[in-house]
Amino acid sequence: MAINKNNRFVRSLWLPLQWVGLLWVIQGAQWLLNINLGVYGIYPRELFGLRGVILAPLLHGGWGHLLANTPPLFVLSALILFFYRRVAIPAMLQIYVLTGLLVWTFGRDVFHIGASGVIYGLVAFVFWTGIFRRNLKSIALALVIVFYYGSMFMGIIPGQEGISWESHLLGGIAGIFAAFWYKNVAEKDEEKPKYSWETEERQAPSSFFDPDVFEKTKQERQREKESRFNQDDSWFSNRT
Repeated sequence: MAINKNNRFVRSLWLPLQWVGLLWVIQGAQWLLNINLGVYGIYPRELFGLRGVILAPLLHGGWGHLLANTPPLFVLSALILFFYRRVAIPAMLQIYVLTGLLVWTFGRDVFHIGASGVIYGLVAFVFWTGIFRRNLKSIALALVIVFYYGSMFMGIIPGQEGISWESHLLGGIAGIFAAFWYKNVAEKDEEKPKYSWETEERQAPSSFFDPDVFEKTKQERQREKESRFNQDDSWFSNRT
């Protein structure tokens, strides 16, 4: 069992490591080539801006921007992959795409880049999964998220220069939606064991009286009584 858990832990780290590694490679390429890929971000309500739905979370405005997003992106995605294996990949893809589409629909007319919208979606997913599922594991994870990332709430306040607060707010909404969408997909450790008495077939309750007593009419019971009397009388006559 310990070996399986270790393998599961390693697998839950592998995808986040690749994801973060890709972000650093892209930022390194921008720095080495002295180019700015920000124009490939989300530009709301313009067709060319739709490419940013896929590309924007991969692009950052500088090393500081990327460095701020790396730890929460890695930790949150690994946490979801470890504790919510059955829904982790589809839920994260849903948050990724839905966040981009919402920003494209409702965002300001500027280029929006960075993975922070997805990060807010992951935070909201973990927290609201605890609200919707209400089991011990999910509630505990929700409390951990509140403790470590509760201050991120300030990121949805409008008017902050250089910050796409729309991405934060709409990413959180996407995370809530994903948590609700997958709230009934229970993990193995969340499934309640079935006891033997729950799986046994229920037998029909036996009655103290013969059911025929209540189904037969009074006339039928009288005829049966007369028939038995006649049989007994013939037996007595044959004996003499």
